[in-house]
Amino acid sequence: MHNLKAQHLGSGREAKHWPKPTLPEYAFIGRSNVGKSSLINMLVGIHRLARVSTTPGRTRNVEHFKVEAPKRSGPDWLLADLPGYGFAKAAKSERAAWQTMIQAYLRERENLQCVFLLVDVRLDPQQNDLDMIQWLGTEGIPFVIVFTKADKLKQPSIVSNVAFYKRTLKKTWETLPHLIITSSESGTGREELLEFIAEVNGRWQNG
Repeated sequence: MHNLKAQHLGSGREAKHWPKPTLPEYAFIGRSNVGKSSLINMLVGIHRLARVSTTPGRTRNVEHFKVEAPKRSGPDWLLADLPGYGFAKAAKSERAAWQTMIQAYLRERENLQCVFLLVDVRLDPQQNDLDMIQWLGTEGIPFVIVFTKADKLKQPSIVSNVAFYKRTLKKTWETLPHLIITSSESGTGREELLEFIAEVNGRWQNG
């Protein structure tokens, strides 16, 4: 697939500041510095669509983008870039406000089709990621686990780490969520992500 057309629609912490929920929407979330902005840029194929920073906690609001689908491939869709959780150079009160905003968005955004939960494939399962996975499951919010930074490891290590993650999840999950391995550097996983979105968009359009 070629680069997509996308535009930044706005930034806000409340529903009144977000775009009207008339298109299917996909949210991207993960621990601070998991590579979220880089993955968004890789997915859409536009350099610097989402701001990339080495400073944790750069994203403070829900950032919305409209992505134009190729002709005859389904409806346009919305992409929501959510603040990272975990370590961030911000006051506890600020991080608490982010959590409240994120939970309100995930619970109440009526056109939200799926949450892409990003985790660093190099790391063992982190407790705050596992907590978010459990919360999404409890709330009944559809999600996909997206492993990032696959270019930083050799293939045997990727396979081993993902297998360990699956074993960890099986302790509390009967059916595992969908898993996608990605790299913003090499483009690994881009086609799989876009095909997943196109499939869901097709159900939205025909529903």
